Amino acid sequence: MNWKHKGQQLVYNLINPLINLLIRMGITPNMITFLGFFLNLLATIIFIIGAEFSDRSNHSPIGYAGAVILIAGLMDMVDGRLARVGKTESKYGALFDSVLDRYSELVMFLGICYYLVAHDYFMSSISAFIAMIGSIMVSYTRARAEGLGVNCSVGIMQRPERILIIGISAVLCGGISGIVGREIKLDVDFFPIPLFETITIFSVPIFILAVWANLTAIRRLIFSKEQLEKMEKEIKQEKTSQHKQLQDQHTH
Repeated sequence: MNWKHKGQQLVYNLINPLINLLIRMGITPNMITFLGFFLNLLATIIFIIGAEFSDRSNHSPIGYAGAVILIAGLMDMVDGRLARVGKTESKYGALFDSVLDRYSELVMFLGICYYLVAHDYFMSSISAFIAMIGSIMVSYTRARAEGLGVNCSVGIMQRPERILIIGISAVLCGGISGIVGREIKLDVDFFPIPLFETITIFSVPIFILAVWANLTAIRRLIFSKEQLEKMEKEIKQEKTSQHKQLQDQHTH
């Protein structure tokens, strides 16, 4: 049992009373899925308000948005658990969940990029955009591979990990900014950009996510290639064997 599975079981044990309450109330998994999307939309609105109305040295909006993102991520666990425990799993429900998850991530990254661009964190906004590409491609390669018959869940930067990285780093950045009450900055003469500033608490994890998400997508592509070639080889061998058996039957 790995750490991720242990973490999931711990969360499931904590949310089981909520799941039972939702079942009694007649709340469906699709309702929870839509709530998760709405919360990500709310997080984006917080990012945009922070970009337009907060001072560049005040990153508390990032913290508020990060907290909302973490709650939205929890909804992503609740809807699946609710479907299993309530025995309401369906193919359309799985499709609805996957589609809204992609919309949720795209909307979330829109808010992040908007905030970073508005406050002139250009390089960080590029990292966020690359992270968005990687996040979508991680999901797409798995979906496409599974459509071809390959179970492609390899790689470490899956959706729960991405949500935790963004949400926790955002909360830390906003929290420290609120506590300190001013911009933290470390400059050196020989380097064109600050070695550290408050936004670094948020931007560095996004950079790490950008790298690892795209590496995960590439890893899944390579894994799928190996599995598909193996499947094609087995099919070819089976056809060859069947052809040989038919020839033997005709000979006898």
